[in-house]
Amino acid sequence: MQKEIQELKKECAGYSERLKNIKAATNHVTPEEKEQVYRERQKYCKEWRKRKRMATELSDAILEGYPKSKKQFFEEVGIETDEDYNVTLPDP
Repeated sequence: MQKEIQELKKECAGYSERLKNIKAATNHVTPEEKEQVYRERQKYCKEWRKRKRMATELSDAILEGYPKSKKQFFEEVGIETDEDYNVTLPDP
């Protein structure tokens, strides 16, 4: 039992040391990881813009022959826009 307690104390001390090192570190993200995240963000923002433009063009084409307003059309069909929720596209 004493041997087991000693092993657990050693293990706990190791974890405490590891935690102290992690807390002391100022940069937890490598530059490569940071660059990858920025590239992915740019890619997703580009896709968001592209899809938004396509949806806008499609709705504008439908509204050319539609007798009611754009707002009424969106309500009837159930379309929710970014503007309804005050969402803006981030800067590239």
